[in-house]
Amino acid sequence: MENTSKVTQESNISKESVSACPIHKVNKEQPKKPSECPVAHEQSNINPLNMMPPENQNPAPDQPFPLSKDRQISSIPKASEEGGFWVYPSPQMFWNAMLRKGWRWKDEDISSKDMDDIIKIHNANNEQAWLEVLKWEALHAKECSTPKLKSFGGKAKDYSPRARIRYWLGYGLPFDRHDWVVDRCGTNVKYVIDYYDGGQVDEKYKFALLDVRPALNSWQNLWDRMKVVWWRWRYEGSETST
Repeated sequence: MENTSKVTQESNISKESVSACPIHKVNKEQPKKPSECPVAHEQSNINPLNMMPPENQNPAPDQPFPLSKDRQISSIPKASEEGGFWVYPSPQMFWNAMLRKGWRWKDEDISSKDMDDIIKIHNANNEQAWLEVLKWEALHAKECSTPKLKSFGGKAKDYSPRARIRYWLGYGLPFDRHDWVVDRCGTNVKYVIDYYDGGQVDEKYKFALLDVRPALNSWQNLWDRMKVVWWRWRYEGSETST
């Protein structure tokens, strides 16, 4: 994702089509397990705000088909002086990022429509994650009514402590993890997002189950999580029982 100042038009999502990351090779029935973010985060030219390389809309030399360069504007406000909203990568940018990481398209049965689907799933995951972040931020609506996303990065292989505990209890591991930093009107708040496989992709290009919560790196975040745990325990099922 990048700032809207670099984009002039939002691309439309067609009803006929089905993550930054995760990547999916989509078929018509069941999505395959996605890999980690396509960018090698240790590169020196990575933008620290979105962990992405410089924008590259040029087709790769051996690319088998043309890819769209259109980019969708997100609903996620960007915490920067110029303002605006984060912008998702185009299919062409995503293709180049995957090649940079070492992916070889000749090993896959992939089409231009698959790349469009990958982008739509990626964008839907990010929009879903932001909505979950806003639920937590509602706890601080009086002090800040306009939270904004400052930076983010993928940590697919760096499992969170909660994900590891769930795994020890017999549950599956998440296929991806993102850490987001939200600007709460001057206060930086870190969020951890674990992405779990939720089955088939639906008509809105969603399939992931998201576990979004503030990171346990401050007393305020700890207190927020304790309050939500109490509320869930206290009021769970109360609506259905009345």
